[in-house]
Amino acid sequence: MKSLRPVAGCTCCADLLSASFSRRRFLQTAAGVSVGMGLAGAMPSMALAASGNYDAMLLACIDPRFPQPTFEYMKGRGMVGKYSQFNFAGASIGAVAPAFKDWHETYWQNLAASIQLHHIPKVIAMNHRDCGAAKIAYGAEKVADRAIETKTHREALLAFGNEVNKRHPSLKVELGLMGLDGAVEMFS
Repeated sequence: MKSLRPVAGCTCCADLLSASFSRRRFLQTAAGVSVGMGLAGAMPSMALAASGNYDAMLLACIDPRFPQPTFEYMKGRGMVGKYSQFNFAGASIGAVAPAFKDWHETYWQNLAASIQLHHIPKVIAMNHRDCGAAKIAYGAEKVADRAIETKTHREALLAFGNEVNKRHPSLKVELGLMGLDGAVEMFS
């Protein structure tokens, strides 16, 4: 039997694997688990978060500038805690652009899982301006100025919407382009 060794710097299981894991430490760990289970029982909505009925799935980009504005947008719509989320480079661009074809099936499988687990009625795709993934996928000339950039994102978002409709005709689709200031332009 192979012995387990903690990864350098990882403390999550170091006590379990060390000789210093005493009966007292075991009881402390067990008590912590019991408290956590008790809290889950007291707040069943948190305990059952893996399934239920939620309002949407949000597809957003990994750009570090946008998690907070995207959250604020969803908060402004009263959707905090009511949506699942999938993030990868380019948002809808990552799901439809040929440059990212190896990613496509990952997104569609994740969406299917969210439909099954969360019973979502819609998908919200939120692209953003000044997107590096748009440059990678389509070239710098396709985001050279605001009008061209808008057209590029609109086309990617509409292609995404069409793909959602083809794969999951009962889902509603919302398509947005977020500015650097957090303002959102919607497309249909």
